[in-house]
Formats: sequence, structure tokens, C-alpha cells
Amino acid sequence: MSIMTKKILIPLDGSKNSIRGLDMAIHIARQSHGTITALVVRSVPGIYAIHPMGFLDFDSMKEVKKIIDNAKLRAAKKGIKLVGKALTGDPGYDIARFSNAKKNAVDMIVIGARGRSAVKEIFLGSVSNYVLHKSKKPVLIVK
Repeated sequence: MSIMTKKILIPLDGSKNSIRGLDMAIHIARQSHGTITALVVRSVPGIYAIHPMGFLDFDSMKEVKKIIDNAKLRAAKKGIKLVGKALTGDPGYDIARFSNAKKNAVDMIVIGARGRSAVKEIFLGSVSNYVLHKSKKPVLIVK
């Protein structure tokens, strides 16, 4: 795993499970001398998801920036480079799409088992379950 895992994608939403996932991604990145891309996808209702300007209001952007800045600091303390990205849309779909895009060169996804969504499935969160089944990359789900 350490030889091929140079670029790790970690979806973040600020939940405890996503932070545990970040810690695991940092651990793997340290072993493989890799980098981490933190992806924050803000869920937007229906028609707004396809609007080119997105649907992030000022408060949402402040929260996204805080999540990414905290992740960068956490990774930097362990000597790992972390790049933050933010998208608006459907979290599961956009995480899988981002990971599958060749231009992003993702080697592995590390994702928390459950996030902040109100609707939770029995064993896995709906987002992590979707990513597990739709991503073409290896997925590590952290509880």
C-alpha cells in the first residue's frame, strides 16, 4: 500500500468521524511520503446544485475555510502537505466523481463511516456507502 499511495483523498465535513479519517490519512501519508487532498462538499438543494456559482453563502464558506484550515494545521504538525478543495452539490456523487477523475490522480480515499447528515444508514453513512460502491479507487472507511 505505501508504494502506490502517494495522493490520498479525505472528504471532510467537520464531524468526529471525518477527523478520525483525517488522522488515518495523515498516518498513511507519513508512511508512504504522500500528500493529502481534503475535499469539503456542501450539500445543496435540487436546482441550485447545477448553478455555476453554486449555493454557498457567506457562513457556509467561513465554515468550509475553517474545516480546511484546521485540517491543514493538523497535517502540518505531522509534516504532511494537505491541499484543500471545496465543491457544492451532492456529497457522495461529487466525492466519487472527484476521485475517479484522472486529472486529480487520487490513489486512495479515506472516509469517515458517518458524517453529519441527519439520515444515517444502519452500518455506514449514506455518503461513505455511496463512495464505497461508486469509486474506482480503493476506499478505507474509518469508524
